[in-house]
Amino acid sequence: MIKKAIALSLTAMLLSAVAAPLALAITRDEYKARVEPICKKNSEANDKILKTVRKEVKEGKLKTAGAKFIKASTALKKTYNELKAVEQPAEDTAKLTKWLGYVKKEAELFNSGGKALKAGNKKKAQKFVNQLNSNANRANAEVLAFGFHYCKFNPSKYT
Repeated sequence: MIKKAIALSLTAMLLSAVAAPLALAITRDEYKARVEPICKKNSEANDKILKTVRKEVKEGKLKTAGAKFIKASTALKKTYNELKAVEQPAEDTAKLTKWLGYVKKEAELFNSGGKALKAGNKKKAQKFVNQLNSNANRANAEVLAFGFHYCKFNPSKYT
């Protein structure tokens, strides 16, 4: 009788230990609420950093534009690290991991485009810009169900 009570008690403790993390699991809406402020900060930074970059490229100020692309890359790398640290809904882990891969790639493309511009290679920079826009479209498609506003990437507004 005592063994049965102990076994039942241990089973109840085990079940509550397993159920507790499930009850505390983050939802998609909670994830969105946590990441949107991070993305908003990056979006606002990019608005300031890249505001005049299109004009500068047209005017042949490639080094200035390139430096801004590299600065935007640095800001996005910081954002990527912040996004990566946010707990994800278990059912969306694969999707969000893929999305974060696109975010990381976007930072790399900004950097590569910036280096090409600083080197005076407008044609090569355009190649990176095309890849950047394509990458952003794939990233946005991956997380369409989240209904992101600020975490929806739109580099074409700067390029």
